[in-house]
Amino acid sequence: MIQPQRITPLNDRERRQGRYVLYWMQAAQRAEWNHALEYAIDRANELKLPVVAAFGLTADFPEANVRHYHFMLQGLKDTQAALAKRGIRLVVRAESPVKCIAKLAKQAALVVVDDGFLRVQRHWRAEVAENVPCRMEEVETNLIVPVEEAAEKENFSAGTFRPRIKKKLEAYLVPLKQRKLRKKSLDLKLTGLDLSDLEKAVKAVKVDTSVGPVAAFAGGAKEAKRRLRDFIKHKLEDYDSRRNDPNADGVSNLSPYLHFGQISPLQIALEVREAGGPGADAYLEELIVRRELSFNFVYYNERYDSYDALPPWARRTLNYHARDRREYDYCLEEFETAGTHDPYWNAAQQEMVLTGKMHGYMRMYWGKKILEWSASPQEGFRIALSLNNKYELDGRDPNGFAGVAWCFGKHDRAWAERPVFGKVRYMNAGGLKRKFDPDAYVRKIERLASER
Repeated sequence: MIQPQRITPLNDRERRQGRYVLYWMQAAQRAEWNHALEYAIDRANELKLPVVAAFGLTADFPEANVRHYHFMLQGLKDTQAALAKRGIRLVVRAESPVKCIAKLAKQAALVVVDDGFLRVQRHWRAEVAENVPCRMEEVETNLIVPVEEAAEKENFSAGTFRPRIKKKLEAYLVPLKQRKLRKKSLDLKLTGLDLSDLEKAVKAVKVDTSVGPVAAFAGGAKEAKRRLRDFIKHKLEDYDSRRNDPNADGVSNLSPYLHFGQISPLQIALEVREAGGPGADAYLEELIVRRELSFNFVYYNERYDSYDALPPWARRTLNYHARDRREYDYCLEEFETAGTHDPYWNAAQQEMVLTGKMHGYMRMYWGKKILEWSASPQEGFRIALSLNNKYELDGRDPNGFAGVAWCFGKHDRAWAERPVFGKVRYMNAGGLKRKFDPDAYVRKIERLASER
């Protein structure tokens, strides 16, 4: 079922005669559990036309580098093959999405695009919608509950957001039927990149090479589904008790795949709910309430990547304590090279640099300490966001923007006042030791580094 609340017209033009329905794949890089794709197939079947899917690769996506593009192209190669089995040609071109879609839309009867919430994604959609000669519609598919259905304005915490989204869940936690396309597009002569040689494809985009690919995570829907099956079978039951221990390997590790749209949150939620057990409720809280709260933040707060996005109480207390003496004061380079006095923090930074992902509990500690050890809260916010976006495979994501902001008071309440932090929640190494063995974590990361 594709709920009408998922569908938004982006211009007032009509469908017209054309060679195909064009699906602009951008944020939902998968061939199944994709409302935008299934909607495009429905419209194509009505018009007795094939579907062409297109993806524009640009080096201009803010803060993206080879690490991100290599993972993404692994996924696109996977998706291209899966779409071909459904009779759909995926054209990947080394040009901006705006140019790529504008060219292909010249022969389209209709353009369908998936959802995008970041500033650059919304700008691309608006520019394309203004210039294409046919109707263009956006279909939300990377959220379980459409963002405007979940809440009509920015919510200040999970406590206010949770009851709102839970009222809507049953209407949207329903399977998505896979359609059969009646007319194929595989024989259409459309040029695109050859994804059989990923290194060559990455070079064609001329993207920032300062951060290289990682071996810890392979991109693609097949790998995402394998990890989901493994999580449900081996980790879900104990998720609530093991998720905050970086030594326990108790998390799903699906965030990179969710970020690139290589797996659907709806698919994950339905399979986790069906499996049930003690950990299911805890995991669904993270996947639905916490994750979709971050999209609420990015959608309704245009300053989501800025210190100014913090709630007024957090900015007031941090600014009041901005001149407090810092026991340690590190610059960006010292943080980036894991050059602090704290072996636990250094290990977390190294984990992110080496693997492209940091354990969630350590990421909270990591962000809190950047706040504590930076010259000002504004500088700390800038450093944390920069490092997160540069090295994390799931960086540059609503979850990432909300996660960094949380370390500085977003989606949280005021706590007891202390130096530097003011009333923002504090974390220290003693808290780590109460949760798990941080020295074992350090040894684990040291072994990982020695193997590189």
